[in-house]
Amino acid sequence: MERAADIGKPPRDSAATKRRLLAAATQEFAERGIAGARVDRIASAAQANKRQIYDYFGDKDRLFDAVLESHTGAIIDATLPIDPDDLPAYAGRLFDYHFTHPELVRLVQWARLEGRFTPASYGKRVDSYRRRLAVIEEAQRRGRATSALTAQQLLTLIESLAVGWTITTGEFLVSADAPFSGRDMQREVIVETVRSLVAP
Repeated sequence: MERAADIGKPPRDSAATKRRLLAAATQEFAERGIAGARVDRIASAAQANKRQIYDYFGDKDRLFDAVLESHTGAIIDATLPIDPDDLPAYAGRLFDYHFTHPELVRLVQWARLEGRFTPASYGKRVDSYRRRLAVIEEAQRRGRATSALTAQQLLTLIESLAVGWTITTGEFLVSADAPFSGRDMQREVIVETVRSLVAP
């Protein structure tokens, strides 16, 4: 018999339910953004109920915040480390990661559009950016990267090249006839372009 004190409490498998809700919410928010996302679809995909979303996260906006925070570490890990002696390899790794995880690119885009970066996720992103920038500056000091551009300009160009193609042409990079051929070719173009770009 359920005790009165237990009414309204999350079930005992709350960790597993929260993981399913976060996974389902990741897909829903990536596809539709915050405004277009539906909590009933998220709950159904997670084999949960809407009440659990409110119990665990409060509301849809805070669920989005939780989703973004849950992935911030993974996104940052994909951008680090950068070897100051091999910036083209960094561009290749960044391209591979974003190609394999397009939903995370879309989440960040929605967060920017909606202004939904939490203080914690924003702080982590700023710290990551500063560390990446420091690596570019180190590469310039070592004579491994051009000083004709500022470190900020180089970092922006490298990351724009690596991530931009996955956003604009990702669906065309893999053909049904030759899986991954388009992707591999594009990766090589990006790596060689960055090599030329950073050459001192």
